[in-house]
Amino acid sequence: MKYLHTMVRVTDLDASLDFYCNKLGLDVVGRNDYESGRFTLVYLAAPGDYAAQVELTYNWDPEPYPMGRAFGHIAYEVDDIYAICTRLMESGVVINRPPRDGRMAFIRSPDNVSVELLQKGGAQPPREPWKSMVNIGQW
Repeated sequence: MKYLHTMVRVTDLDASLDFYCNKLGLDVVGRNDYESGRFTLVYLAAPGDYAAQVELTYNWDPEPYPMGRAFGHIAYEVDDIYAICTRLMESGVVINRPPRDGRMAFIRSPDNVSVELLQKGGAQPPREPWKSMVNIGQW
């Protein structure tokens, strides 16, 4: 058995690609447009780690996707939790759970999917402004 991907439905493909690729830093590793089914699938992966993928499913005909708490989050290991959170904040992404502990942060995609960021190799020493920041919304 081999893990392939996690599928996330998105309502605005351009906004989602901007978030996952331009802001979070994932690579597009595949895209298929299905005209007869009126949907697009885009496969994303962390640079250099294409074994674990996220499949964005975009249905061309709009429909609401209520988000339940049953789906937890997508998680990525990062080289520098503070650097990526700074970059994300500077690009307009809300840090819902700041990395106060130097180890873990949470953000949300344009479709409200929770994304966990974990510091590679253990926690960095806590430092400002992060250790004084409070949680914003749900994560």
